[in-house]
Amino acid sequence: MKRISILGSTGSIGRQSLAVVDAHPGKFEVVAIAAGSNVELAAEQSIRHRPKLVSVSTAQGAKELCDRLNQQVKKSTGKPHKHEPLPEILYGPEGIERVATHPDAQMVISAAVGVVGLPATYKAIEQGKEIGLANKEVLVAAGEVVMAAVARHKVVLLPIDSEHNAIHQCLRAGESREVKRLVLTASGGPFRKTPLSQFAKIKPKQALAHPNWKMGQRITIDSATMMNKGFEVIEAKWLFGVDLDRLEVVIHPQSTIHSMVEYVDGSILAQLGPTDMRMPIQYALTYPERVPSKECALDWAKLSSLDFEQVPAKKFPCLTLAKHALREGGPLPCALNAADEIAVAAFLDEKLKFTGIAQVVESVLEKMPRSSMRSIDDVLAADSEARRLAQLEVARKSR
Repeated sequence: MKRISILGSTGSIGRQSLAVVDAHPGKFEVVAIAAGSNVELAAEQSIRHRPKLVSVSTAQGAKELCDRLNQQVKKSTGKPHKHEPLPEILYGPEGIERVATHPDAQMVISAAVGVVGLPATYKAIEQGKEIGLANKEVLVAAGEVVMAAVARHKVVLLPIDSEHNAIHQCLRAGESREVKRLVLTASGGPFRKTPLSQFAKIKPKQALAHPNWKMGQRITIDSATMMNKGFEVIEAKWLFGVDLDRLEVVIHPQSTIHSMVEYVDGSILAQLGPTDMRMPIQYALTYPERVPSKECALDWAKLSSLDFEQVPAKKFPCLTLAKHALREGGPLPCALNAADEIAVAAFLDEKLKFTGIAQVVESVLEKMPRSSMRSIDDVLAADSEARRLAQLEVARKSR
């Protein structure tokens, strides 16, 4: 039985990770969860999976969680909680770090949204935990620092993003010296066919209507701007040790091929599957084994075509900005992520136009002080400065 901790248990990936656990009784034990601010769902997860440790965002949230669990235990047993011990309940940065470093956890699913999950994931790596990585910020903001720690502590890091998970699977067929290039596929989002002239009029409701995937709000907007694919290019560089000139992005509207690896002999291996994140989550949880899944299967009867298109750079400047940040290195990938988070939030609040997201990010990259990234503290300092610059730019555009 594999013992796991989950950072971001109430988010989309966290919930689906627990669904995979439920689908394979006796194969996994959830020893700790970090649940953010959704206390109601955290209580439900705690009752169902009985972790030893639960962390939430705030002290008030921790108190509410304790009260909810006490009430539930008393309701189900007729006895106070002393007859059925509650999990240890913590909150804040210390809490999420304790979840990531729980002594019983063999694997940590890093799925917390934002840089909040970065220090905790780094601590887990330092302790030699196996990592299932779904938090983009870990490698986008701190790829150089994190991968140095992965190498130093000989940690197994398994990507959960469908595209990187697909590449990981395809790379099992050959040696790294045999790889010519990696090809990341992109759906093209909801605006693949929308004329550029209409982009300034796009509203949040339209941008949140992804044609293929059900995801959180920020990642859905990032998919619409293709910033998400830019982040994935940066992640791929660190995950697989491949330079930018050997990374390609193509639009594949069906999202059936999740990514491809081209080998030097001309062979191209592609990983196909349904648009269901439980598949890459299960792959990461059970690696290097493959276990049967009753939930995930490709419906061949509905698969009539596999189409591919080039990415129109003028429509999706965020991908170009991400490549620029990767080339420049230093604090720029971190600033890219931080500025995008601020800009996307402003767009969702209708304080910024859809086209303003790329404009804010570009402005921040231009103004960002250059410095070296040697530690997590350096990364967090760069993140803070980029957010400050982005907020100023959003305020300027909102006037």
